[in-house]
Amino acid sequence: MGKIDVNIAKVLTLVPEEKITSMEAEGAEALAKVENGTAPGNDFLGWVNLPSATTDSQLDEIIAAAKGLQTKCEYVVCVGIGGSYLGAKAVIEALSDSFAAYKLPTGNPKVVFAGQNIGEDYLYELLNLLDGKKFGIIVISKSGTTTEPAIAFRLLKEKLEKQEGKKGSVERIIAITDAKRGALRQMATEEGWKTFVIDDNVGGRFSVLSPVGLLPIATAGYDIKALMNGARKMEEITKGTDLSNPAMLYAVTRNALYRDGKKIEILANYNPKLHYLGEWWKQLYGESEGKGGKGIFPASVDLSTDLHSMGQWIQDGERTVFETVISVETQAHEIFVPTDNDNLDGLNYIAGKRVDEVNKMAEIGTRIAHVDGGVPNIRITIPELSEEPIGELIYFFEKACGISGYLLGINPFDQPGVEDYKRNMFALLAKPGYEKETEAIRQKL
Repeated sequence: MGKIDVNIAKVLTLVPEEKITSMEAEGAEALAKVENGTAPGNDFLGWVNLPSATTDSQLDEIIAAAKGLQTKCEYVVCVGIGGSYLGAKAVIEALSDSFAAYKLPTGNPKVVFAGQNIGEDYLYELLNLLDGKKFGIIVISKSGTTTEPAIAFRLLKEKLEKQEGKKGSVERIIAITDAKRGALRQMATEEGWKTFVIDDNVGGRFSVLSPVGLLPIATAGYDIKALMNGARKMEEITKGTDLSNPAMLYAVTRNALYRDGKKIEILANYNPKLHYLGEWWKQLYGESEGKGGKGIFPASVDLSTDLHSMGQWIQDGERTVFETVISVETQAHEIFVPTDNDNLDGLNYIAGKRVDEVNKMAEIGTRIAHVDGGVPNIRITIPELSEEPIGELIYFFEKACGISGYLLGINPFDQPGVEDYKRNMFALLAKPGYEKETEAIRQKL
């Protein structure tokens, strides 16, 4: 067994155990579809063996490229959207000092993100931050024409060339893109940028363990070999064909709950460093499962913070929800609650206790309250926030997502609905080739 533990005891108090165990054969069949590529979406299964297939020499090349940026840059801007930024953001935030954003870059460059929105003020303020600073760009796109990152990259490339000159900018841009096709591949070839390949069979939301995620993570100064070692361990563990496989247990349990009328899954954490892990998880499951009129709606909360906002709804709202809690066993630091002679705040009863002990009691108390309120509760425990357990957790969620999607009876690896907003946006902006769509949509305004 790996370092991750999946506990469904607080599901079984509300849902008969046989509802879950009776789905074991279905789960094994869904797992076989993922492992063997025997179902729709099998052309996007490159992520399944990605940890074991990635060699140390490939990781060394990524680390060398990251060091090249580290020696030249105070800031590195990672340009991408969806899976091209969320995975790296999640890992970097989980491993970083919580107040790194307020500190000047020291040692490794500060990795910041662009292309994940079309915020004019955001881009202005980013360009202002970089004014006169040594910076580099990691641009991530299979096509190079996705609107949000393409706008950001055009602006950033222009600024970098003005500050460093054409030759200097070439040394500070790395493109992660298609091996042969697309506008970004063409630009990279013509300009002479260092490149890494996004394999055709690895979709964006499953790409964090490829150069897409690994290069920004390494640039921020984190150990991608340890991250991948954790993922390799979980790759082996999740090949098991019964419910001792944690990914299968999680996938089967959440689908049993879905069939029982639980349509919303809330991913809860009690460590603020995991906020963006929740954002990454929401894309992974929302984009994979939300189709054909089906899918568990993925939401996330940061606890105990959100107990003072969303807590009331979770406790007493419509009983269509279940909760998955990520619990981190060990913290990196120790702080003890001090004694106060006046005790006006009434906290002396916990004086001498570690803050994490108080947090753990909040976690346990909340889980009991939510289960008592009719909210089934899955608990996923990881030992600490370091590279290897985070690598395990990422691969665990990816494998469980593939199994879960096939249990739902859908293709978990396409995203047909994502294109609708793009067509409308292009029509409204009068993009060449969209003349008929432009005329039609203007009738709806």
